[in-house]
Amino acid sequence: MNILPIENDVFKKFGPYTLVTGILLIILGFIGIAFPVLMSLATSIFITWLLLIGGIFWAIHTYTYSRKSVMEWIKPTLLLVTGGLLLFYPTFGVETVGLLLAFYLLLDAFGSFTLARSIHPAKGWGWMTFNGVISALLATLFLIGWPGTSLWLVGLYVGISLLFDGWALVVIGWTLRKGEQA
Repeated sequence: MNILPIENDVFKKFGPYTLVTGILLIILGFIGIAFPVLMSLATSIFITWLLLIGGIFWAIHTYTYSRKSVMEWIKPTLLLVTGGLLLFYPTFGVETVGLLLAFYLLLDAFGSFTLARSIHPAKGWGWMTFNGVISALLATLFLIGWPGTSLWLVGLYVGISLLFDGWALVVIGWTLRKGEQA
């Protein structure tokens, strides 16, 4: 039985782990807010390793299937060079991540507004709208101070965004949980 006045397709997007996911995001958000430089560097290093590992896998694939094609070697080379540069110049990596984060926050805002509109007037839609407003404000503030403030803003903004994403999911998850027990 659907306890919220929303379409069943939207209702199915939230499951029993919504509440747990929200709580974990809140914890990560508090860590990011308390240690923004650490969160900034962790975010940059995480992305660096994804690029390096992806480059290695792509290079293995290219070596296995088309080792003589120069064009096929461009992608793994770019992944490995970009990952290597970010590994040796982490501050540049944080600045790059900062710019990408501003764009992410803008997309997150639009996504939150879309989700809030799709579940309106159910409980939690206001929190999701508020999450969108916060993400839009963070993106704007980040673009104003970029790149000088990237080292601490990346971690702070990642933490704040995770905190509000988590809070919105906790409200929605708690609402679903109460409705399923009734």
